[in-house]
Amino acid sequence: MAEQVYNSREHRSNWVRLRTLIVLRWIAIFGQLAALTIAQRLFDLDLNIGLCFMAIGASIVANLVAEFVYPENKRLSETEVAGMLTFDILQLSGLLALTGGLNNPFAVLILAPVAISAMALKPITTAWISGLSVLLAVILTFNFVPLTTETNEVLAIPDMFLFGFLISITIGVVFLAVYAGRVTAEVHAMSDALTATQMALAREQKLTDLGGVVAAAAHELGTPLATIKLASGELIEELSDQPELREDAALIRDQADRCRDILRSMGQAGKEDLHMKQAPIGAVVREAAEPHANRGKQLHYDIGGGAGALSEQPIIMRRPEIIHGLRNLVQNAVDFACEHVWIDILWDESHVKVRIIDDGSGFSSNVMNRLGDPFVGRKARAGNRPGYEGMGLGLFIAKTLLERSGADVSFANGRTPFEPKPEPGERAGAVVEARWRREGLGETNQAGRAALGANVPIEA
Repeated sequence: MAEQVYNSREHRSNWVRLRTLIVLRWIAIFGQLAALTIAQRLFDLDLNIGLCFMAIGASIVANLVAEFVYPENKRLSETEVAGMLTFDILQLSGLLALTGGLNNPFAVLILAPVAISAMALKPITTAWISGLSVLLAVILTFNFVPLTTETNEVLAIPDMFLFGFLISITIGVVFLAVYAGRVTAEVHAMSDALTATQMALAREQKLTDLGGVVAAAAHELGTPLATIKLASGELIEELSDQPELREDAALIRDQADRCRDILRSMGQAGKEDLHMKQAPIGAVVREAAEPHANRGKQLHYDIGGGAGALSEQPIIMRRPEIIHGLRNLVQNAVDFACEHVWIDILWDESHVKVRIIDDGSGFSSNVMNRLGDPFVGRKARAGNRPGYEGMGLGLFIAKTLLERSGADVSFANGRTPFEPKPEPGERAGAVVEARWRREGLGETNQAGRAALGANVPIEA
């Protein structure tokens, strides 16, 4: 799952369609033609129309070639997008050089390719586009054809303002490259994280559904297999004087036992049996933590109620998002614990809480306020795990899934940064708590539970 998300980020430039850039270029072409026409006819500017039309014609030819050579739905590679943006910057710079350089107010449009690059391309490519834009802006400050009227009056802004315009364009290029790139990266990161969350939930749901089929099969095949075993046992006794047939009957009995054992082991994953749709909160939490029970760290369960607690554990719906969310939290705790992980399950008349604590170094204070955001966890808690990439995505998935089930998820440390480093075995590491309202868990009162009835048989 993580590899798929990584690949989507690596190939994000392939999302840019050729048609999108062609449409934007046509808009720029018509805008340039309109600006030249108005400048010449309305303001009586003396322009080198021939060279200006040649610069615009280059864009027209490039667009026509792209439209006729490639299909409209073509997705551009990183290099192709960068090449088109480079061409647009050079074409615009050439047109500006023929019309006053930075004295032309339309010089601000040199920022447009930088913005497109920051939103669609990798940072190194955006750095190239930005550097080229700044270089051409500097060249246009000193090398250009002056804007003159038909009466040979030169239109130019004072040198101080010209220099200020250059500085503003430079700052604008850097600001757009950094700001637009960062915002776009965060949007894409959130999109990737939500995709990963949906994939995790879908996987858990598939496993649950598959387990239901296996459990139902094990339940329904139990009686026929028992009958086969009983009949084969009677045949073994009756065929004591026929060794060959007696061996066949013994083989049938052994294979029936084997089928029973296989179905029993597979049926342990069954979650849709009618008697497994609901389970005590402790059983659900143990199921979520089970994959991490044998990873070298001790898991300690403290199952009990708080003030005003009921005498029995709450019976809740076995929802995939709860199981997978808690599993990710336990994985994070086991990854960073020294020796022990404590899982406290508390409840009272209105709420149910699951608190997971480890004896590691805790969350870094630098990212405490950002925990639960996607991809912020790189090396965030890696003080005792050099090179570990963290659980930023895992914590985001856990938080999203648990909040989807109605939980409030909070993160804390068991000690303050000013206290000495805890010894292994102290409940002073990271603390993650999920808190639900009881009615939001689909809880069933044990005393008022109705009979579930028989399982629905599998139709042939």
